[in-house]
Amino acid sequence: MSPPLLQVNDLKKHFPVKAGLFSRKSEFVYAVDGVSFEIARGETLSLVGESGCGKSTVGRAILRLFDITAGQVILDGQRIDDAAPSTMRQMRRRVQVVFQDPFSSLNPRMRVRDILAEPIRNFGLAKSAEDLEVRLTALMDTVRLPREALNRRPHEFSGGQRQRIGIARALAAEPELIVCDEAVSALDVSVKAQIVNLLQDLQSEFGLALLFISHDLAIVEHMTHRVAVMYLGKIVEVAPRREIFAAPRHPYTKALLSAVPLPEPGAQRNPIILKGDVPSPINPPKGCRFHTRCPLVFDRCRTEEPVLRAAGAEQWVACHLEEGAPAARP
Repeated sequence: MSPPLLQVNDLKKHFPVKAGLFSRKSEFVYAVDGVSFEIARGETLSLVGESGCGKSTVGRAILRLFDITAGQVILDGQRIDDAAPSTMRQMRRRVQVVFQDPFSSLNPRMRVRDILAEPIRNFGLAKSAEDLEVRLTALMDTVRLPREALNRRPHEFSGGQRQRIGIARALAAEPELIVCDEAVSALDVSVKAQIVNLLQDLQSEFGLALLFISHDLAIVEHMTHRVAVMYLGKIVEVAPRREIFAAPRHPYTKALLSAVPLPEPGAQRNPIILKGDVPSPINPPKGCRFHTRCPLVFDRCRTEEPVLRAAGAEQWVACHLEEGAPAARP
């Protein structure tokens, strides 16, 4: 097998916060606390979980939008978590992002032409003015927008069209991996389907790898290859799409999937209602972080933290109820 495009090893990001107005003691928000996964070339890995579980923090850490607390982020065999600025310049070309809000992520004062030309000029991808123009029109064709829209500004477009511009801007750098940070959550249902289909077409055409961060499991089921489920800064289950939706193993994954509406009219699931609230990431529970809400909790869960263990050929679960192989890499 070929080596993965992206490896994330025991990634941690702890944000310091003051304990009180006059206190000198700092506490930490354990936003991401030991996350590991891999993404192969041309693969879509979806990172799912409740709001605040650390999904977007993982994406921003991969993009080096801030320094991580510990761990490694390896792109095509080269570490980027501690790379020098000169090295990061080319790495940034290879990893791009599509943000959640298609309006605030675009400069309202710039025309689409300038928005798309900026990464092309920044990375020296156009050999001449004519080459730049060819690239701009090709990008508009690729995301299915009219070429004459190059001279318009973001406020003149709908939300779905603005997100297409955001995708075109990411493609302009000719990346190998795109981080989609809730890229369709701000769009209408019909527009979501169009953008998801566009991303799948682009992945097939250009061989892109996607890290698809979302809480919309219906969309995830439609477009992903593998799913990683996060809870309170930890990954609790990783599996291919078919296995995760047909036979989830972790109690939290089962609860999440029980809330997904069924497409058939009148069809209903038996929802699993979790008691209590998500614990504070400043003071996460000892042992299994899900034990305060888990309907299957027992004594070991309260004292011993579970590790990801093989629960099938390609499925890994962090749960004491799953007695499988030793800790393995998802």
